[in-house]
Amino acid sequence: MADLEMPLTEHLGELRTRLVRIVLATVVGFAICYPQATWIFEFLQAPLNMASEASGIRMSVIGTGVAEAFFTRLKVSIIAGAALAMPVILYQLWMFVVPGLKHKEAVYARGFVVFGTLFFLTGAAFCYEIVFPFGFPFFLAEYTKIAVDPTLRISEYLSFTSRLMVAFGLTFEMPIATFFLARAGMLTHTTLIKHSRYAILVMFVVAAILTPPDAVSQLLMVGPLLILYAISVGVAFAFRRR
Repeated sequence: MADLEMPLTEHLGELRTRLVRIVLATVVGFAICYPQATWIFEFLQAPLNMASEASGIRMSVIGTGVAEAFFTRLKVSIIAGAALAMPVILYQLWMFVVPGLKHKEAVYARGFVVFGTLFFLTGAAFCYEIVFPFGFPFFLAEYTKIAVDPTLRISEYLSFTSRLMVAFGLTFEMPIATFFLARAGMLTHTTLIKHSRYAILVMFVVAAILTPPDAVSQLLMVGPLLILYAISVGVAFAFRRR
């Protein structure tokens, strides 16, 4: 495939087509996940329950609105559906830039989809298995300092957990994004090394925003980000444009 030049209208038409396919894939994922919304809720609530039992802190989850349970199921199902549709989403994003790439870059689509999905799921799993067990005890312990039994709203809790898992999943996509930018000639390993100090500062700021306000949780996020940044440097070097 030779390099192609497309007018703006064709680019917009291609973008619309890709976005429609992404939306349809997410709708299909939603349709699959909605009947399992109860299981998804129990899955997301499990780390909080284990933290409550381990710390001996009495805790309850409540709903405060008539339609809160319904809209919470919708929200959780949409997020889970988007995660389920991640391979399709990544593929559509990759194919959108194919007209601007040569054939040898276009054939990387399969690896981009597989590794992009794998890294996203790894980030979400890291959040669930490592960050939650450290973060939730900290939050619950704060209630004991003011002698209050925690009563949490279901919508707020599920929004918090799902957003945090998605955030970790996206941050773990750093090597995949680096691969694309390196193949497009927009990023090099020397650039990453040169600006590493600023990147580390940004990582700590992002960790401070996304994680509970304790050093352990922030380091649990910064640590993997530093490793991913080092991997990204290697990826940019290995797949740089010659």
